[in-house]
Amino acid sequence: MKRIIVLVLMLLSCIQVLQANVVLPAVFGSGMVLQQKEKVKIWGKAKPNSLLSITASWDKLNHQTKVDAAGNWNIKIQTPKAGGPYEISFNDGQKLVINDILIGEVWLCSGQSNMEMPVKGFGNQPTLNSNDILTDADQPGVRLFRIEKNLSRTPLTVLSNKWEHTSAASVKEFSAIGYQFARMLQQKLNVPVGIIQSAYGGTDIEAWMTKKSLDGFSDFKNPPDSAKIIKNDPTVLFNAMINQIVGFHIKGVLWYQGENNRFNPLTYDRKMAAMVTEWRKLWDIGNWPFYYVQIAPNVYKDVKENIPLLYEAQAKAAALIPNSGMVVSVDAGSNTTIHPPNKTIISKRLLYWALAKDYGKEGISFMGPTYKSLKITGDKAVLSFDHVVMGLTSYDQKIISFEIAGEDKVFYQANAVIAARTIAVTSEKVKVPVAVRYAFKDTSAGNLYNVEGLPMAPFRTDNW
Repeated sequence: MKRIIVLVLMLLSCIQVLQANVVLPAVFGSGMVLQQKEKVKIWGKAKPNSLLSITASWDKLNHQTKVDAAGNWNIKIQTPKAGGPYEISFNDGQKLVINDILIGEVWLCSGQSNMEMPVKGFGNQPTLNSNDILTDADQPGVRLFRIEKNLSRTPLTVLSNKWEHTSAASVKEFSAIGYQFARMLQQKLNVPVGIIQSAYGGTDIEAWMTKKSLDGFSDFKNPPDSAKIIKNDPTVLFNAMINQIVGFHIKGVLWYQGENNRFNPLTYDRKMAAMVTEWRKLWDIGNWPFYYVQIAPNVYKDVKENIPLLYEAQAKAAALIPNSGMVVSVDAGSNTTIHPPNKTIISKRLLYWALAKDYGKEGISFMGPTYKSLKITGDKAVLSFDHVVMGLTSYDQKIISFEIAGEDKVFYQANAVIAARTIAVTSEKVKVPVAVRYAFKDTSAGNLYNVEGLPMAPFRTDNW
């Protein structure tokens, strides 16, 4: 009986293939969101050497493209302003129709576990206000595409996922940062938003890079092809979780990764720049925005005080990557888990970047204070900053995590006082200051902000 059932299923599958020659990648399907007001690339398989006709219901034009001898085709179609639902029909002799298509804004969110962390949380690790987030999940306007975790030493082209409407059931499994960013963006712009998740916890940046983008780097393990594949092997996540969607028209990328590169932090800035450069080149739609999250403080037992070096590398990357921006999370970490519960604040800070830089929302601040200069006045170290037009605040709390050192290079906990747009740092143990550090330890939280409410990133004035 089992053999008969298998034969019947195989026969039905063959009939289905004969009836519909056109095959689309999974990212093109009913329920998807296409980027508005762009010439979006669509590709797939069809009857070899046929003429494929494509009609979109928003303009009813008959677009035609030649299918090559291997059955491959691609075409670019102009999308209208945000709206829908629409449908697209494909015909190479057999007709395929996909429907319930929205036109709006499309973003990709990627990285390791803090991006992967779903709205429902991880075991014994909650997402703040998860149930409240889920009670509003069935509101229309956001669509989800979640790529399952996978590994490959060679680039893959096939996915088995599909676009989903938002509901408590679908949203609880989706990235808390990605979903909340998409929902808030949809509410602020009043247009549909599609969010694609491709994230895998506990992974190195090298796994998300191509072989070409890793040229010139040597501080990572490069196992032979015959070795058992693991998630941190170079290129295996790009091959299995990014390559299939390269070319799908996106507005931009959200990135949250870095904890796993605490073992080799000194090259992280250049690796992230190389990764983004290669991704943009492969996408071939220009320098889309790349907004990323600087990792939060945490207790690490395996390697000590490498996190500040990673902080520095992440901050430096902004200058290396055109059209990029960094969200600071030094005030939103946890010393009991590497997965801080408050994902909402991170989503909001990513949203500020997008609204201000990509959607023309004037008046919205998106950058926190950044260290500018140091001046020694007697026993005081006076620090100046950029992005403090309205000044600084710690919201009536004592400023924490400042340290000061003299010529002996020994750092002591320091007192820090706001003086207009500067910070005066002192310690009774340091009579002649030379250097200052802020939140420059693995576990050091920060509580200093500009008046607009954006946190200051960890920094040091020395290079010791």
